[in-house]
Amino acid sequence: MAELKERGLRKTVGVPGLFATAYGNVGSSIYYALGLVAAHALGLTPLVFIFAGGLFALTAKTYAEGASMFPEAGGSSSFARHAFNEVVSFFAGWGLSLDYIITVAISAFFVPHYLGAFFPALGHGPGDVIGGAAVILILAALNIRGLGESTKVNLFLAITDLFTQVALVVLGAAVILDPELMISQVHLGVAPTYTELLFAVSISMIAYTGIETVSNMAEEARDPGEQVPRTVNYVLIAVIGLFAGISIISMSALPVTQDAAGNYSTALGTTFKDDPVLGIVSALHLHGTLETVARYYIGALAATILIIATNAGLIGISRLSWSLAEHRQLPGIFSSLHPRYRTPWFTITFFSLIAIVLLVPGETDFLGNLYSFGAMLSFTIAHVSIVALRLRDPHRDRPYRAPWNVNFRGRPVPMTAVVGALGTGIAFASVVALHTEARVVGTGWMAIGMAGYFLYRRQQGLEPLKRYRIEHAERPVDFVEVTYKSALVPILGADVDNESMARAAKLVGPDAAVEAVYVLRVPDYLPLESGMEEEERLGRSVLEVARLQARIAGCRVRCRLIRTRNPGRAIVEEARDRHSDLIYISTDHAPSNERLLGPTTRYVLGHRPCRVVIEHDNSVDPESPVGNATDQRSRIPAGRPA
Repeated sequence: MAELKERGLRKTVGVPGLFATAYGNVGSSIYYALGLVAAHALGLTPLVFIFAGGLFALTAKTYAEGASMFPEAGGSSSFARHAFNEVVSFFAGWGLSLDYIITVAISAFFVPHYLGAFFPALGHGPGDVIGGAAVILILAALNIRGLGESTKVNLFLAITDLFTQVALVVLGAAVILDPELMISQVHLGVAPTYTELLFAVSISMIAYTGIETVSNMAEEARDPGEQVPRTVNYVLIAVIGLFAGISIISMSALPVTQDAAGNYSTALGTTFKDDPVLGIVSALHLHGTLETVARYYIGALAATILIIATNAGLIGISRLSWSLAEHRQLPGIFSSLHPRYRTPWFTITFFSLIAIVLLVPGETDFLGNLYSFGAMLSFTIAHVSIVALRLRDPHRDRPYRAPWNVNFRGRPVPMTAVVGALGTGIAFASVVALHTEARVVGTGWMAIGMAGYFLYRRQQGLEPLKRYRIEHAERPVDFVEVTYKSALVPILGADVDNESMARAAKLVGPDAAVEAVYVLRVPDYLPLESGMEEEERLGRSVLEVARLQARIAGCRVRCRLIRTRNPGRAIVEEARDRHSDLIYISTDHAPSNERLLGPTTRYVLGHRPCRVVIEHDNSVDPESPVGNATDQRSRIPAGRPA
């Protein structure tokens, strides 16, 4: 019996992976946002962060509803596409691309400042600019060669960062917290002035970079409707709570002072503006070796987290550009892949160079203002899109609905989105009004993008408002034998050994079916469901050969191609989902890095849900400790992790 499988997607990211990715991006911003905001808000810094956190919470609810409806890369651009048209969608996407570029630039710029704990020359110009540019260039080169993200490493670092920030708040509360000082250093209208306070509010949203990450990762979540909202709630609690706590401690550690000329300032926004968390550590009165160790620890952790945030920005802009090019909103070169490494080399190179250009002046206020320009624009469009979808498409399946709904013309409208749109819209207007450089550069960026969009569509003979998508070849039929599902045979290379499939069938019994699975690893820079057509066609051909050879050998076979970020995990989950009794791996024809106990085989052995048999020909490697048919058995029942 044969049936058509739609895409064979393997959704492998759960709540921990989503949380690690999101918190790693959002949580990293405290390492630079604190100094930028404190320089203008002075003693009201904690209240500014709490206010910005409120806008972040409203925006997060909007993204939770949108990402659960449309689990695809693009974020606000995707929401606008479904709510309005391609022009609005590109407008949002192009503004969002500016955010990703600034995330790359500002995260990379602050890496050398925290490494200044080890090498003081990196803590000021030109070392910081050279170091930041080097970080971007190195990550760009690695990404072009196919550097991947590790969910486990991200989760470990996110949890380490989380506990470090909690420890900093607890230690600060015990050692230096002074509520009376917190109140006495505020002189509203003077320190800070109303203009400076509004200035601080407009720049404060840079503290919550990364909310788009959850939307971009939603396409890989096992259950976007349930997991994305949960992740958003966890990130909200962690980020808002810790940002408020750290900002309160910081104003006790480095309070507002007045100089001889009557000017008010805090060392958090002057001396430690470029490494504010190190400034807090210096004020904890640790002294001696303990203070040195603490500075080294914070410096190393912050630099690592910021490098990961820089890399996440490159991955984010790659996925966004791919999505825009896939919908014929950007030229095809933005989705072109390197002929050898199969990565979006042009997109990575193009946007990395722009990030370096913006980083060179070394003006962090400028970068923060420019980020707020793009972020507030994208967030406002996201809010409006969700409201429009509630009115225009009320019957669409919504796994998650934003709360606080009010009926309008018989349709429930989420007030979180309405209030959020007003808040982010006003914040955007204040950025445009108060920050000349952001107004000029941001407006110029949007104007160039929109002009390019209309010119590209005109040259391609495409209507600006109409939705298009690059057509891909029709997927051929996968043959699925539905009677037995006992033996899973992963195919790790482009060659098939029919003997291994016959042996697998014999091991599980004469009436059992063999399930041949071709695992196609998709790089982090490409959407999980599209791209790599050439590799997928090869995989389909390999499966067809496997099916024919198995038929000749008298075996029943079920063929399946799955696309995944992690081949080993995909194989384990496939075996668990199918309740397979056996995973039979032949490494004779696998790529060189998968021979014997390669990374995929090691993962399968370490997480096996059932018996695993590894077949290897000793003539290939006479010194191999693995026999011709080495049987690795687990007594744990199928369906449970090892």
